[in-house]
Amino acid sequence: MENRATILIVDDTPENIDVLAGILRDEYKLQVARNGDMALKIAAKANKPDLILLDIMMPGIDGYEVCHRLKQDLTTRHIPVIFVTAKITPADELRGLELGAVDYITKPVSPPVVKLRVKTQLALFNQNRELDRKVKLQTRVIHDTRLQIIQRLGRAAEYKDNETGMHVIRMSYYAKILALAAGMSEADADMLMNAAPMHDIGKIGIPDKILQKPGKLDSEEWAIMKSHVYIGAEILGNNDNPELIELARTIVLSHHEKWDGSGYPHGLTTDSIPIVGRIVAIADVFDALTSARPYKEAWPVAKAFDLLERESGKHFDPKLVPLFIAATDEILEVKEKFKESPVHQPESKQQADVLA
Repeated sequence: MENRATILIVDDTPENIDVLAGILRDEYKLQVARNGDMALKIAAKANKPDLILLDIMMPGIDGYEVCHRLKQDLTTRHIPVIFVTAKITPADELRGLELGAVDYITKPVSPPVVKLRVKTQLALFNQNRELDRKVKLQTRVIHDTRLQIIQRLGRAAEYKDNETGMHVIRMSYYAKILALAAGMSEADADMLMNAAPMHDIGKIGIPDKILQKPGKLDSEEWAIMKSHVYIGAEILGNNDNPELIELARTIVLSHHEKWDGSGYPHGLTTDSIPIVGRIVAIADVFDALTSARPYKEAWPVAKAFDLLERESGKHFDPKLVPLFIAATDEILEVKEKFKESPVHQPESKQQADVLA
């Protein structure tokens, strides 16, 4: 019984919830939301529903808007949505399907129809997941080759900045760990991991005298340094990009933004920062802190976690920081697996210049 699928019922009328719950409770785990805001909060949790039964006519955020927000969010867009409503003109039905709903059930509901529609959509969802798994296995060689190319491009930018070559590997795995903890699907988390190594590709276009300056940058130099996000976006392009490259471009432009709006290039705040940028910001800073550099010692993991917690709600998304810290075991495993070889670590700025 523990393997039963979870259905989220969203309706502002308790009687309607009771009817659907009575039909489904023997076969499924049930969650309930009485408005759109509550539904979005439940769907955003780590233990996500496998399917959502969604009323349209609700006060506040209506069902259409809830569906739209679910499908715009990388962590919830994969959840099938069935509208349950008395409002079922052809125009209404088309609108719902265009927003990403998979089916409609009309009120008053018929128990056999509800059971059949739910069973069918869950079966389709499971079949799609299995198909995705098989396709992923069949294309692993292509996937790995593409990932290696992207990682090498990312590493090229890091070497120019005298960063360690394994930085982009570790931080990309940290990003995947955090993405999964935040509720992102396996496929989307993998894509994020593949795109993350490109986060600072624009450093290729920054003069060495600025990247490798041993002292603090002046205002003019700092302005040039910050331009690497635009250089990176230009390298990746902005028209008709494949999904992976478009995701990398989003990361390039958003991972230096800060939760409180003090970041760059656009001074975005809170949830207006794309979640992939918020995730990569944590992964990138954590690895930078815990890695040895020519100009600093590696911080202990506990000290780096302390900084993340202090900057939670300022630099970093306060919902993501505790999820990252909770994944300590996985993070330490990645850190150990992709640790640096001491032979190749530069000991000074001068030696770093030579090795670069």
